Amino acid sequence: MVVTDFQTPTGVRARTSAQDESELRLYAVRHGTWTLRYDRTALSVPAGRLTIHRAAGLTGFDADPRTAARTIGIPLAEIGGFHTHAPVTQPATAPEVRLLLAHASLLHDTAGDLRTAGLSAARNALIELTRGVVRQYFDDTEPALSPALARAARRLADQRLTDHELTPGLLAAELHVSVRTLSRAFAATGETTAGYIRRRRLEEARRALTAGHTVSEVAARWQFADSSHFIRAFRKRYDQTPTQYVAT
Repeated sequence: MVVTDFQTPTGVRARTSAQDESELRLYAVRHGTWTLRYDRTALSVPAGRLTIHRAAGLTGFDADPRTAARTIGIPLAEIGGFHTHAPVTQPATAPEVRLLLAHASLLHDTAGDLRTAGLSAARNALIELTRGVVRQYFDDTEPALSPALARAARRLADQRLTDHELTPGLLAAELHVSVRTLSRAFAATGETTAGYIRRRRLEEARRALTAGHTVSEVAARWQFADSSHFIRAFRKRYDQTPTQYVAT
């Protein structure tokens, strides 16, 4: 990952070498105009705008006199992909963008003084903030994004297994996709979204039984309607009742 603060009192015209297809670039222009040049097209980014694009295909750039900008380069894999090869833009004043740029500025100024743990934490925060800005551009019908979406949903579900409000609808809302899109992503794994939640709750419930918790305690903690419901679900999954499992 690279964070660059760019300022020039004079105009600049530069060529770039072959760019990495797996890298995403974000350009936020504070003053002046930055023009990205491709083989047959060019895109001007004026002050107050943020542009996001894949690095591949960029052949050079122009910067007007007194242009000031901040750029962020990040591997596509870190944020789960990007839905288009065409650049996209939005106002740099959007709250998510402002938060990202503020963190990038602080990281740019303090990276040399951070210890390993602090640098790692700052990097992880930059990834999450970049993902928050970029995610709204995800094409949730793009099959290539399904594995990343399913992984994100599983990770979120694992964090909230004891939450009685955990549903496929909640996961979809948290990830800014439709329930149908999330279902398609899980279908590729051979498991439904609700099925994953149920399986993981039963796995954690079984561990709790091993640790000595009662059936009623486990049923309540892992959000089963009651002990009878938990016993039926457990027996269906493991071919034995919780009592039989503890006794073995």
